[in-house]
Amino acid sequence: MLEIGLLIRQKLKERKRTIVWLAENLSCSRTNVYKIFDKRSIDTDYLLRISDILDYDFFKLYSEELKKRREGYNEKT
Repeated sequence: MLEIGLLIRQKLKERKRTIVWLAENLSCSRTNVYKIFDKRSIDTDYLLRISDILDYDFFKLYSEELKKRREGYNEKT
């Protein structure tokens, strides 16, 4: 399963942006950003906002995960 919070944190680091910057763009506190980093799943509307802010399609990661699962299922049958 994807650890979406960790992936968001990695992308933020790759973009060389700060937690304060993300919090300001999400209109939330730094504490809430840290809570996002701890999440294994996230509301899709919120993920869409984060994807837009970080200019990265996090939904693509879920599509890739689904494809892998389906391939694994097909190999078992």
